[in-house]
Amino acid sequence: MEIQQLRVFLAVAEELHFGRAAERLHLAQPPVSRTVRQLERDLGADLFIRSTRSVQLTAAGAALMAPARDILAAVDRAQASALAAGRGEAGTVKLAYAGASTHVLVGMLAREVRRVHPGIEIRLNSQDFALPALARVLRGEVDISVGRWDFVPAGIRSRIIVEEHLVMAVPASHRLAGQDGVHLAELSDEPFVALPPHEGSVLGDRLLRLSLGAGFDPDVVQRAPDSWTAMALVGAEVGCSLTVSSVAENVTDPHVHFLRVLDETLPVYLRMAWREASDNPALAPVLSLAERVWPSRSGTATAPA
Repeated sequence: MEIQQLRVFLAVAEELHFGRAAERLHLAQPPVSRTVRQLERDLGADLFIRSTRSVQLTAAGAALMAPARDILAAVDRAQASALAAGRGEAGTVKLAYAGASTHVLVGMLAREVRRVHPGIEIRLNSQDFALPALARVLRGEVDISVGRWDFVPAGIRSRIIVEEHLVMAVPASHRLAGQDGVHLAELSDEPFVALPPHEGSVLGDRLLRLSLGAGFDPDVVQRAPDSWTAMALVGAEVGCSLTVSSVAENVTDPHVHFLRVLDETLPVYLRMAWREASDNPALAPVLSLAERVWPSRSGTATAPA
């Protein structure tokens, strides 16, 4: 049984006239008749009762109509899905992100993709740290990563979506908690809570640079697995913790106060990154939509860094 046979059968069954069915299918009548006869031979049953004046369905023909419609509808849906996927209107885009603040931005993009491109699924992958998220883009495991990196490797395109500043989280009971800003030198004798040291850690790099610039080696008394835990430890008066402004905007613990870091340092950027040579057709419309949801910061280049 072939798809074309079912299309011809349904046309004849609905018209109950071979000539009108042929016109509807833009075919000559003899090929329509031959197709129906071949289908009857394949099925081993007559589908129509033919006379010189009329065409009527047999019991077998009537029973075939509903399944034939279901099969053709499924074929049409499959063709539409394949075409949509080829145009980037359907498919899956995997996005990895890291940090206590990026989940808000990621949620904004995911909601907008569902609204504008309902055929595209955004599959979210939370990472503890930004560098592994970027490595997953390089390996082709995810399509987009969002994180803080001071550099991206060759073959990766990126753009800045948020420009941030450094803040110091201190317990509400801290002697400096009432200030708006702080110099690192004012914290030279303080215990610190920090994220685990790993290659490419922006906050780890900034803490070390600023502390050494202020003339001391930071006393890290506890390592936190993520920013949420670090802020909880600050609230518990374990120590101070260097973080970024977006974390301060998303943490509402009354036991934690945030002071802007007044020392000069390198800027901190939240970036999105993707493979330049990606073959996922659904990626392009998501990147285009992300440009609207997360407008590029001024002076941002999208070429590989």
